[in-house]
Amino acid sequence: CWEVRKHNSSEWCHFIQSNPDCRLDGGFLDYLNGVFCVFPPRLLPLAVTLYALWLLYLFIILGVTAEKFFCPNLSAISTNLKLSHNVAVFSLTSPLHGVTFLAFGNGAPDVFSAVVAFSDPRTAGLAIGAIFGAGVFVTTVVAGGIALVKPFMAASRPFLRDVIFYMAAVFLTFVVLYLGRIRLGEALGYLGLYVFYVLTVVLCTWIHRRQRGDGLAPPGPWEPEMPTDVEEPESSGTNSGDYGEEYRPLLPSRETSLRILTTALSPLDYRKWRRKPWYWRLFKALKVPVELVLLLTVPVVDPDKDDLNWKRPLNCLHILTSPLLCVLTLKSGAYGLYQIQGIFPVWGLVTLVGSALALIIFVSTSNEEPPKYHCVFAFLGFLASAMWINAAATELVNILRTLGVIFQLSNTVLGLTLLAWGNSIGDTFSDLTMARQGYPRMAFSACFGGIIFNILVGVGLGCLLQMTSSQPLVKLEPDSPLVWVLAGALGLSLVFSFVTVPAQCFQLGKAYGICLIAYYLAFLCVALLTEFRVIHFSTP
Repeated sequence: CWEVRKHNSSEWCHFIQSNPDCRLDGGFLDYLNGVFCVFPPRLLPLAVTLYALWLLYLFIILGVTAEKFFCPNLSAISTNLKLSHNVAVFSLTSPLHGVTFLAFGNGAPDVFSAVVAFSDPRTAGLAIGAIFGAGVFVTTVVAGGIALVKPFMAASRPFLRDVIFYMAAVFLTFVVLYLGRIRLGEALGYLGLYVFYVLTVVLCTWIHRRQRGDGLAPPGPWEPEMPTDVEEPESSGTNSGDYGEEYRPLLPSRETSLRILTTALSPLDYRKWRRKPWYWRLFKALKVPVELVLLLTVPVVDPDKDDLNWKRPLNCLHILTSPLLCVLTLKSGAYGLYQIQGIFPVWGLVTLVGSALALIIFVSTSNEEPPKYHCVFAFLGFLASAMWINAAATELVNILRTLGVIFQLSNTVLGLTLLAWGNSIGDTFSDLTMARQGYPRMAFSACFGGIIFNILVGVGLGCLLQMTSSQPLVKLEPDSPLVWVLAGALGLSLVFSFVTVPAQCFQLGKAYGICLIAYYLAFLCVALLTEFRVIHFSTP
């Protein structure tokens, strides 16, 4: 499909429509057809600008969905399942949070993007580029930035453990790329290595606390408690109805269902809006449409609230909208539009069943007290938010592939730059803010702990879902020599930290941070020069 720009501009549309390689699998919009058929050739810069803005907005959608809907419902599920402290509490309140649920919440955009990219051999390079690119970025720029912001002494055992496991994951990926395919056993090996990592974290923490003799005491100095947000706490879209202590009424009052619904659907806290600077308001204004649609379609259960965030009229509406969302986004609506016996559409059946269940729940419950089965809404919210993330990730991969065709760039370079930066920007700001607030150890642990989940689960699960009984393997043929530059750069950065951090007695200062950032800039220069064939490498 890259050959389209080599033809005369009058032939672009015909080439795109007649070439099977130019068909985008999945997604709601045909970006290639749009840029080469809908927009005239002279307006190509305008089309690229609009696509770039839509790409940025897709990153906002991914971030909002994961932060305010996906993660809270995962937390509620872990609470309702009464998971052991070794798994749930450690993963949610300490540097070990990268082990299970919070790692899944934080890494959801990366993992879903990888799964979508692996679904098509033409975009597998995006997944490899994003996973490796984010790994290099986080372990150099973010880790180096933390050392520059606040020099500190790293936690020795967690650091060595995470780096060793990450190096093992990178080596396994290097072998898979060298072989050019991944079989069922190797895909299961990725997931098995992650399970072994989880067990190692749990065992090491248990041994450490047994040695201290304080059982499940509060986290020690090398595992401080994790602040969950860098700004003022803001519940998932229902903050405008949550009074602060100074605004709380002295006497309880019963609100009407209409009042509860309108309050719950308001994504703005007007008192907070007035206090914030203009740039915060601008960014919030961009997020409001996304939050409003998510509030309409994704329920959120909050175990920290007395009413568990039970909003009867809105939750009853979710009984209809959440299943409808799932069937209309699964396979880009193919299942939702399917006609049963060629007569009645699936979405119509879901609407009828959902409306009946919503009416029954509304009649049998009250506004004041959540029902006993309210925990079911956490699972429904988890599924609905996962479908939103998957839909946004599909559009993201398709638009990146389109930009690659327009600018004749490989999927790998798009993955290591745009996709990796977009998925890592939230973690970058949160980790650096954590370091400035006095938690550099925790932020540094997050750099190495979280990306282990992304590479092992992203590659393992992404490839596993594409395997069938007739073809139990996925081909991973590098689309450019840049893949080997990426793999080598990531491995070298890990070896550098593995050697230099213990050599400095785990005392990390500004010199270490400057070296890491300089390393990333050098890597980026080599990667771009390789992409534009200024530097030539012989591939295996």
